Amino acid sequence: MTGDQHYDVIVIGTGAGGGTLAHRLAPSGKRVLILERGGYLPRERDNWDSTAVFVQGKYRAPEFWYDKHGNEFPPEVNYYVGGNTKFYGAALFRLRPGDFGEVRHHDGLSPAWPIGYEDLEPYYTQAEHLYRVHGRHGEDITAGPAGEQYAYPPVEHEPRIQQLSDDLEKQGLHPFHLPIGVDLTQDGQGRATHASACIRCDRVDGFPCLLGAKSDAQVICVDPALGHPNVTMVTHADVRRLETDASGQTVTGVVADLGDGTTETFTADIVVVACGAVNSAVLLLRSANDRHPAGLANSSGVVGRHYMRHNNLALMAVSKEPNPTRFQKTLALNDWYFGADDWEFPLGGIQMLGKSDADQIHGEAPRWAGKVSPDMPFEVLAHHAVDFWLCGEDLPLPESRVTLDKDGGIHLALDEKNNIAGLKRLQHKLQGMLGHLGMHPHRLLSHSIYLHKGMPIGATAHQAGTVRFGTDPASSALDVDCKAHDLDNLYVVDTSFFPSIGAVNPSLTAIANALRVGDHLIERLG
Repeated sequence: MTGDQHYDVIVIGTGAGGGTLAHRLAPSGKRVLILERGGYLPRERDNWDSTAVFVQGKYRAPEFWYDKHGNEFPPEVNYYVGGNTKFYGAALFRLRPGDFGEVRHHDGLSPAWPIGYEDLEPYYTQAEHLYRVHGRHGEDITAGPAGEQYAYPPVEHEPRIQQLSDDLEKQGLHPFHLPIGVDLTQDGQGRATHASACIRCDRVDGFPCLLGAKSDAQVICVDPALGHPNVTMVTHADVRRLETDASGQTVTGVVADLGDGTTETFTADIVVVACGAVNSAVLLLRSANDRHPAGLANSSGVVGRHYMRHNNLALMAVSKEPNPTRFQKTLALNDWYFGADDWEFPLGGIQMLGKSDADQIHGEAPRWAGKVSPDMPFEVLAHHAVDFWLCGEDLPLPESRVTLDKDGGIHLALDEKNNIAGLKRLQHKLQGMLGHLGMHPHRLLSHSIYLHKGMPIGATAHQAGTVRFGTDPASSALDVDCKAHDLDNLYVVDTSFFPSIGAVNPSLTAIANALRVGDHLIERLG
């Protein structure tokens, strides 16, 4: 692969944003080059091994970032074709219509977006169909209107989760089927059919799928895009900087270190950055030059700032009855998303996590010493575990930011106590219901194996906000089409563009926006 060919579009990154954009551009006939920092994830039994994936972190990038005190930590990032979607839980929620407006929280304001829910709604529908999202519009009382129903029916609850849903309804609440992207065909009893790619296993959350049955960006978008002769991908291409012309208004070169040890410069009419919220900001900052001394697209000074990553809690309740569920990630609850009768501010949402197994329980054992009754061995505990994910909104603070030191080291400053009051109340709501839900009332254990071993700053899976879009070039880096205000041909299409993050998983919004920007680019290219 040499850089002597000029492309219409270069897409840097293959995750929810970049992979989806490449898929959108592929049928246009335009020459598209995809640059991916990693290679394909090895298909091996360790893909489904809890110790390898969670305890040892076998597939995490072998790198360290630094916190605001200069202490190093291993970030929760993966460099493979498909990006972090190879390891996401495939929960594909729309933001609520209210999330696009200004929302007052206990600790401050969540700012409004420069576009509304109605602008993204058609693309949400397209994204849901493309990523094979299973669900049922109309069940979630906080959700916005949908132009079309999901193309795939919801993943049916297994008996213990159906009982949980029934018990929540008896409490006057509104549980609904969690929207999840899987290649699943169910029979009348909800079981995977003989022809179904997904087998309804217990590896759905946080594991790569050996069967290619999880809707990740590689399976859904990148591989099909490469079936078009006008689309090319170079793997193991670590993009180090973007070069501009003398005016500073046009990106003229994408400089990448390749897997064979050489450095190559690629050129295109349009360059799209989709490296993840931290690494996209890093690339723009690292590309500073005489015309852009603070970094590309950064005349406003916002690049790297307003980093968000959700306030998350992974919790394990202990069911009085055994919980033999395998595919547990089928239920969610948003009744307190925007507030409660005893609290005027948003609390967030509750989802089911993938089912705990004995290896994960053992990995947590040192943290739980003394908290678990000795009459329940860890293997029994795993069989009775019911796992919840609580998600609250993180607010975009200018001091929560990504910076580089003189040696190129990545520093991530984060206020870990930012806006956590609502999340604590959400935990209290769940704790107070356990007895009514067939669970032991006082056993709600922190499940930090899903949260990077209890290091909040290391849990970067829901990262967003470092290259925000807006209408004012003085306070945003990108315009409403996600083009840099300062450059004619530079776009950013991962979750960096978010001005706020809401309290649902950001992937579907990144996917929908990539489809929206893709249509804009096709029109621009003619």
